[in-house]
Amino acid sequence: MRTRTLLKRGVRESRGVRDSSGPRETRGLRETRGLRDTRSLRDSGGLSDSRGLRESSGLRDIRSLRDDRGVSILEFAGFLPILLVIGMAAIQLGLIGYGINQAGTGARAAARVASQGGDGAAAGQAAVSGWLSPDVSAPEGPDVTTATVTVTVPNVIPLFADVTVVRHATMPTDD
Repeated sequence: MRTRTLLKRGVRESRGVRDSSGPRETRGLRETRGLRDTRSLRDSGGLSDSRGLRESSGLRDIRSLRDDRGVSILEFAGFLPILLVIGMAAIQLGLIGYGINQAGTGARAAARVASQGGDGAAAGQAAVSGWLSPDVSAPEGPDVTTATVTVTVPNVIPLFADVTVVRHATMPTDD
């Protein structure tokens, strides 16, 4: 009777479903799908749970042997000092380049002002960033004026010494 109702609603009749109700209907459905009745195995003592099955059969859990959680954080922790040194070296090279640029700018400004009869040392000091502590010398010569600026770039990597940058600039002296 139930089958007729299902057919009227457009549901196809599936294998293993019987018209009668009861425990045989469930068992028939499991058997047609190729599944075992695990309840009967568990009740008879043949199957406890998955952990008991592994322990009783003497098999090891393969997943516990190949568990790789946390490996990536260890790899990152091992590689982090190398990344930090590379980053600090890049910053140090940038600071050295900045110091070279500032020393060259200061030397040109000092030579230009000194060649026109002004205070070249003050002009060189003003043209360079104060944190570099520039040492400017710009003596005026008879034909040409040569200014020298020495800048000390501080180190970022503690193992290395400070870098000293020296730049010269020459301008013709105006009469």
